[in-house]
Amino acid sequence: MRADQLFSDPALAATVAAATEKLPSPSPEASEQLRATLERTERAPTEAQWPPILETPRQKKDTRYAEPATSHRPVVGPALVLAKRAFRGVFQPFINEVMRKQVEFNEAILDSLALIYEQQRESARTQAAWRKEISEKLAKLEQAPARPAAKRSRK
Repeated sequence: MRADQLFSDPALAATVAAATEKLPSPSPEASEQLRATLERTERAPTEAQWPPILETPRQKKDTRYAEPATSHRPVVGPALVLAKRAFRGVFQPFINEVMRKQVEFNEAILDSLALIYEQQRESARTQAAWRKEISEKLAKLEQAPARPAAKRSRK
């Protein structure tokens, strides 16, 4: 069974809900332990900072504006720079309109990547907390005295 089947098949969702009602209630200690674990892993939302890996693309997302015109040619360089600036000045409104959708797409992609990055960080942090808890439980089990195996009855 996949999670999307629960959304698309109401009968399956009802069957799962009925099966969960038959489960025994957890002990108060187990409930408190789970609550404490969830509180440890819960973090207040923070102001979203751009991940360092996305900072450079974020600065280059607006493709409508180019770097200032320059030229390395000593003699004709100033004339080329003047021509480039004049071209940009005349055609900038057209360039902006042509590139508008690209800029919107770039912004959407960067926002999505930042969200994925943050979710991955949260997931890794939560997994580390769960891994630590499981390791602690395993250590307790390993330290507990071994119980004798129950005798099997033969028929």
